[in-house]
Amino acid sequence: MILSLVLLGLVLLTAGVLVLAPLGAAQSSDPDAERRTALEHERDRLYTELSALNPDDPRDEARRPDLERRAALTLRALDALAPAPRLARSTGPRRSALAGVLLAALLTVAGAVTFIPRWQLKALDAGEAQDVLAVLNLPRLRAEAERTQANAAYMAWGKAAFDSGTYDQALTAYGNALKLEPRQPEALRRLGILLLTSEERTARKLSTEDATQAALLIRTAAQLAPKDPESQLLLGFAYARFGEDDAALDALERYRTLNPKGRDADEMITAIRARQNTSDPALRLYAASCASCHGPAGAGGLGPSLRASTLSRAALRQVIAQGKGAMPAYPNLSGTQLNGLLDLIGRWQKEGS
Repeated sequence: MILSLVLLGLVLLTAGVLVLAPLGAAQSSDPDAERRTALEHERDRLYTELSALNPDDPRDEARRPDLERRAALTLRALDALAPAPRLARSTGPRRSALAGVLLAALLTVAGAVTFIPRWQLKALDAGEAQDVLAVLNLPRLRAEAERTQANAAYMAWGKAAFDSGTYDQALTAYGNALKLEPRQPEALRRLGILLLTSEERTARKLSTEDATQAALLIRTAAQLAPKDPESQLLLGFAYARFGEDDAALDALERYRTLNPKGRDADEMITAIRARQNTSDPALRLYAASCASCHGPAGAGGLGPSLRASTLSRAALRQVIAQGKGAMPAYPNLSGTQLNGLLDLIGRWQKEGS
């Protein structure tokens, strides 16, 4: 932080010098500038007084000879001065000043791009700060990867590009990394999901062959790294894309188990459960209100497993209606809705985990 402030201060100081130095040079290029300015002001003042004289006023006419004499002396004094370096003053220094302004602007912009975002990182959450840094680092990481053509450099470039949403660069980087080492789960699953979702980004229809290839990449990554949360998350998204809802729920539940704080699967799980539960009002209600915490099938997630619960029906009714701990209250459920939920949880308790 201190180093950034010092460097930005130097940038601003340099900008000021670049702008003011040519202007100072312009002022000092005419040794008679001060005398010339005073005489010009006196000349203009006398001309103003002469033009204001009233020819019909005897007093004004009495003043005219003296004013004309003084104006003539002023003009003679101006003529006696060395010619003013008008060309040098009007072109050279101004051109230099303009160049200074442009260079100062470039330095200021460069300083802002380089330093200011790093100050602003303090106001961002961890994920947003990481994305900003990824964008700032992209040119350097890309140059390093293209220079060394090393697997680690391509992976670093690919990760920064993917995390910052620069997907065209991520495709290139991960593609080159897989050419060097084909069994890299991160590159496989991210390349697969980018290929699978390319239709949304490019408006180009995804071919069956490309879709199959994308699914293969994602499944291979999950097999190589089954305990990696992102492997299971992207696998779940891929299964859902192909309409395999049961397999998608299994993968997304594994993701939630591996990353209990992760919320990326919540909407997908809820949408799948809603599709599956169109014929059962209790399941629809559970999917909309409970599945994000207790899991799509009651097996637990952020909240405890309902299948492993030993609470009585009366105790469950009280918890649902009044809430408990992190569990919010649902006091506005109708009797039919509440009884439907209790029947569902009762069935799960009998089935067990």
